[in-house]
Amino acid sequence: MKHLTRSVVASVILVGGLSLVVGSARGVFAQSDPAIGTWTLNAAKSKYIPGPIPKSNVITITAAGSGYHVVAKGEDAAGNPTSIDYTATFDGKDSPVKGAPAYDTTSLKRIDANTTEQTRKKEGKTVQTATRKISADGKTMTVTTRGKTESGRTLNTVAVYDKQ
Repeated sequence: MKHLTRSVVASVILVGGLSLVVGSARGVFAQSDPAIGTWTLNAAKSKYIPGPIPKSNVITITAAGSGYHVVAKGEDAAGNPTSIDYTATFDGKDSPVKGAPAYDTTSLKRIDANTTEQTRKKEGKTVQTATRKISADGKTMTVTTRGKTESGRTLNTVAVYDKQ
């Protein structure tokens, strides 16, 4: 009986320990993903075609399952508030987007640890593609977007963000 009790206790400890390791690994993965964090637009280093550059934009990226939850808040050039919110995974499937006038869904594809591609669609039709690249030191995020604006104008922006 004493041997059985020890086996049960050892099993409980082993399972508990494995649970902690798996849970910690998820946290470490989220922390090691260089995109996770808060990013502030650096207007001086950014180029917006067509312009003008927004007055401000802050992007907060958090881990969400096998993808990201992204919230972007700021002010356009006229001082009007802007807000975009979505959760997407790297499965290539379209995910709904709230607040973006030019697109209503997005899908993500991971290129490497520091680079992702995003396809943005409006009513099922691709309208923009965006490539997000994090610098080797993890302090700068550059988002290059090509496509069309909500009014149909050609869009070619390079938005540079600094990690907070």
